[in-house]
Amino acid sequence: MNHLYKIEQPGNRYFVMRHGHSLANQQGIIVSDPQNGCAGFGLSERGREQVRTSLESDDRLDAATLIVSSDFKRALETAQLARSILGCEAAVEIDIRLRERDFGELELGSDDAYAQVWRRDELDADGEFRAVESASRVMARVTAVIADLERRFQNRSLLLVSHGDALQILQTAFACRDASAHRQLPHLQTAEIRLLALARSAAE
Repeated sequence: MNHLYKIEQPGNRYFVMRHGHSLANQQGIIVSDPQNGCAGFGLSERGREQVRTSLESDDRLDAATLIVSSDFKRALETAQLARSILGCEAAVEIDIRLRERDFGELELGSDDAYAQVWRRDELDADGEFRAVESASRVMARVTAVIADLERRFQNRSLLLVSHGDALQILQTAFACRDASAHRQLPHLQTAEIRLLALARSAAE
């Protein structure tokens, strides 16, 4: 199956930001279940400093930026801090489709297990090893966010605050590559901000 996201040149500018270093990162565990991630495992102090540094050194975003975030605590704290630093009037909008990839049976286990999932993604984007949400399912939900924002806004700058795999797979969609290829693209560091650009030549 082909897992590509096809869209005309976007009418908005989309920036993605991975949440800052979190308490889950600090403990080296996987937190992907909303019951755990929405109530706990927010930003570490290191993460807060990362977010401040990223926003204060980025001149592409301003008070007119619209911020859309996952409802996981680590992402929402990142988004709220970003709103404060940028001085945005609009409230942070929550979209649960930007949540962390569901890592199924790996929940609360060591984050060393990510590598096992990524190796299997390369072989089968529809695979659900140990009940992990497939890469193709993640691509479907995160690209649906873009489609909805395209219908609602025009000529705006939007900052999407989410998680490593969700954003990795979203940028793979913009690169017009199969969901199985998401680890072949440069991955986002915690609190990193990146502009998404549609790969026109690859889509044609």
